Amino acid sequence: MALANLRIKLAKPEPSWQLCLLAVLGATTAAIFIILFRLAFESIQLLFLQSADDYTSLTDIERLITPIIATLGILFVAWITGFQYTRSGIPFVIHRLKTAYGAIPFLNTINQFFGSIFALAGGFSVGREGPAVHIGAACTTLLAKRFSLPQNSMRTLCACGVAAGISASFNTPLAAVIFVMEVILREYKLHMFVPVILASIIGSLMTHAAFGSYHEYEFFSYLVIDYSHYPWLILFGIGLGFLAKAFNVGMLTVIRVSQNHHMIVRLLVAALIMGTMGFWVPESMGSGLSAIDLILEEEMFFTLILSLLIAKMLATIGVLGLGIPGGIIGPTLGIGAIAGALMALFVSLFFDNMTFAGDYALLGMAGMLAATLNAPLAALLAIIELADQLQLALPAMVVITSAYLTSSQFLKNRSIFLQQLEFQNLSYQPSPVENILQKYGVLAYMEDKYVVVKDTEEDNLSEIIRATPGDEQIIVHFPADEDSPEQFKLVQYDLNLHPLEHEGPSYHLTPMPAVDSQATLSEAYFALVEKRQGAVYVYHKDEDNIIGIVSFDKIRGLLTKGAI
Repeated sequence: MALANLRIKLAKPEPSWQLCLLAVLGATTAAIFIILFRLAFESIQLLFLQSADDYTSLTDIERLITPIIATLGILFVAWITGFQYTRSGIPFVIHRLKTAYGAIPFLNTINQFFGSIFALAGGFSVGREGPAVHIGAACTTLLAKRFSLPQNSMRTLCACGVAAGISASFNTPLAAVIFVMEVILREYKLHMFVPVILASIIGSLMTHAAFGSYHEYEFFSYLVIDYSHYPWLILFGIGLGFLAKAFNVGMLTVIRVSQNHHMIVRLLVAALIMGTMGFWVPESMGSGLSAIDLILEEEMFFTLILSLLIAKMLATIGVLGLGIPGGIIGPTLGIGAIAGALMALFVSLFFDNMTFAGDYALLGMAGMLAATLNAPLAALLAIIELADQLQLALPAMVVITSAYLTSSQFLKNRSIFLQQLEFQNLSYQPSPVENILQKYGVLAYMEDKYVVVKDTEEDNLSEIIRATPGDEQIIVHFPADEDSPEQFKLVQYDLNLHPLEHEGPSYHLTPMPAVDSQATLSEAYFALVEKRQGAVYVYHKDEDNIIGIVSFDKIRGLLTKGAI
């Protein structure tokens, strides 16, 4: 009974301590698996590297063959699952959130978890945040499925898992919350906001417990640029807008060219691309830390930084476009940092004995991330938290706005995630009515005043109708026979018939579609919208176990009267 009451409570789109508690439990589980994921690939890296993500310590030949060996591991995992569950990462989570309330197939998660371990350990230019988001969403929605919670609450828990994943990956709790609202959900609702905050807090606390209190880019020196740099920052942002457009176009081009080739061919080509780039430019391997270490060195040369930018761009576009599992945010930050170092070289020509590589690298990360993902606020907060420098806010806003406007308004660039979904024909935009009704579970709006009668003669049914109180609905059960399956039909009165002019019964029977108790009003609406009348019956586990009904008039009333 307690669990049944919990389900009814969660079916309503309103803040509740029960949902917050589930968010904490789900985020804790997600953070544990994300920490294990990170420990796994870093432990493998330390078996043959001097430090995590530093592939410059390998010989040329070792850098060439390491991605190939890693690809064999990725293909082995894909082979175990029959090469059928390979969609993963942030775009896939967005798709599942909009079409399946965030439910993530288990085998896709297995592919993402182990495949990304091989990819990150093998030096591919991918990030760890994509797998973290996927794993986080899978853990929290698995909790919802385990307790048969309403699907609208599963959607909220999926968002909580994403927040926990981002927060646990980068120790950026505030940016994680905004990322969920700006990139994943693309909306703000109070009843979802508080659980997402709690999940993000848990992700950050778990990361602190496992790896200590740190910020990913806290080794950057404090900002030294002043207002005299702002014209340069505007130009820098414009350049980043063009760079982001080129990056997104390149990624989609690779996806289009390779889509008809088998996964084995695509991944082996990706390994050759990564190995070749690593052979010539060692710092292009990994998620981007090696590249950042290079640009922070005192002696920088234009040709070296330019070659690193080109290699990092080509490697990231190639491996992610060809289907190597991993995230896009990590290498995007790396590309932005390299572009910033390149800009710093140019700006330093106008300032005597001054170097601004670290400052422009941080600002480049923010601008590149904002323009690539179309997420300016998330990019701003992410770079502030990653560097632990609040004074970044104003110059970062200058770079982000110029980069974002150039990319989105003048170059018509959109989020790489949404472009990937559209190219792969994965829906992510439900209709306005569907989008509204998905937030409400049928359990919260069903009527429980009804009687179920067996198939009976017309006279007997008329007597039952007269004896039934007016506020109770009557459902007639027709058992299955040779000619028709089992059916439930709703007794509906025909108010247009005058009793003195019509000799037959003043009612008719309307078939009732079945809707699971976990469903939302969206499923009920689309089951009835063709006839625009009648009702669905709500069942729990077994279709014979009716627990309530939801009428079309009730749903229409909620939509038209503004009750939602």
